[in-house]
Amino acid sequence: MAGRPSRRSRAWLRSYLAKVAWSDGAIIVAAVVIAQLVRFGAESAMTPNGGRVPAAIVSVLLSVVWLLALRAFQSLDRRVIGSGSLEYSRVLSASISVFGVLAMVDLLFRLNIARGFLALAFPIGTVGLLYSRWLWRRRLSRQRLNSQNLEHVLVVGSLGSALPVIERLIEKPELGYKVVGLCTPQSGKLPRQEVNVQGQDVKVLGTFDEVCSAVVETGATAVAITSAEALGHEAMQSLSWDLEGLDVDMVVSPGLTDVAGPRMMVRPVAGLPLLHVDKPRYEGANRFLKAVVDRVGAGTLILMLAPVFAAVAIAVKTDSRGPIFYRAPRVGINNTSFEMWKFRSMVQDADKLKAELRAVNEGAGLLFKMREDPRVTRVGAFIRRYSLDELPQLFNVLGGTMSLVGPRPPLPVEVEQYDGRVARRMLVKPGITGLWQVSGRSDLSWEESVRLDLSYVENWSIMQDLTILWRTVRAVVSKDGAY
Repeated sequence: MAGRPSRRSRAWLRSYLAKVAWSDGAIIVAAVVIAQLVRFGAESAMTPNGGRVPAAIVSVLLSVVWLLALRAFQSLDRRVIGSGSLEYSRVLSASISVFGVLAMVDLLFRLNIARGFLALAFPIGTVGLLYSRWLWRRRLSRQRLNSQNLEHVLVVGSLGSALPVIERLIEKPELGYKVVGLCTPQSGKLPRQEVNVQGQDVKVLGTFDEVCSAVVETGATAVAITSAEALGHEAMQSLSWDLEGLDVDMVVSPGLTDVAGPRMMVRPVAGLPLLHVDKPRYEGANRFLKAVVDRVGAGTLILMLAPVFAAVAIAVKTDSRGPIFYRAPRVGINNTSFEMWKFRSMVQDADKLKAELRAVNEGAGLLFKMREDPRVTRVGAFIRRYSLDELPQLFNVLGGTMSLVGPRPPLPVEVEQYDGRVARRMLVKPGITGLWQVSGRSDLSWEESVRLDLSYVENWSIMQDLTILWRTVRAVVSKDGAY
């Protein structure tokens, strides 16, 4: 009976994983069937696929191997599914590996598998898998916002270490963690048996010795330890053994914020689990790869959006006096100054009028923002709403002064006031979009914008860039936080 609340609250996870697994299978089968039908036709199932192997057999084998690869790469690991970019990364890595190995086998054994078949199956299936995972995640996030399918977390630690963790979990309900209680070293000495965090009362359920009874009382599915040093190594080991019988996960906060999992690795040394934190991954080959993606992506987008460039340029010129483009001074990588290009969205000489409006500034920190800025033209209001004014920054990306994804490009006056911590934003190129753009845009506080920029710098990856670009499209279409 003691463990029943935890098992009952975990039923949603097994159902969710099963649904995602079935959708993976359906998408892979659909992608392979479509590729076969397009390449060989509806009545040619036994037609040799390039060599002597019938097309139907190749399709069946490819589907099975693809599904096995998704399991081998742990794309259904409950620790990564539903949040973060690691789930998408594993799906993409599994798909690339399958077709990479298939290409080598085809070359070695001269199977002569039709390239047109593979050229269709790979993109259809991979994009379908990623899109399906995104749809499932969106559905799960909506359910979690309605207090469904949650992980119930019991936090164990001192108030100083526990409160920041509880605040983060409360601020992000879509992540699916509900704090159900707190165990502290000396709960009896607290002035009251609950603490208020972000407007929510969190009950203090006892001391470190009462964690298991608190788990049973609350039906917690996870225990988050924020004061490992206070609990002690032997006590943590004993607690992990006790929690095994209750079907409860134990997670330990390392005390680091905004450092992603790929940079962290636990290495046992003399029987002690030491957390190794790698350096940020924006040097060497990674920087070269990012530069290639930026140049190719910017060039492709400029060609695709050429008609939009022309239409906006004509609209800006006919709407008000002044040049079509606005060149804004910005500071880039390693504090190098450059001119950032934008379509002009304000009246001519708008910068000279900023001093008169400083008293009604609505921006956070060093930023100047106004929801109803009188300097914005009619066309300017429209192109700012849909971020069309930022399209010329693609030429900055093509020229190497900016990136498609990165920290917000700062003004010189901002950089002059940066302290040592904030200055780490300048270790990478500023971006047209970034975490700041897809997490609230103009509605973010200055501190939150800085935190997101630093998080991006510390945890950069190509998969994160692709995720941000996708979220940017959604943010622009929904016009969230844009003015």
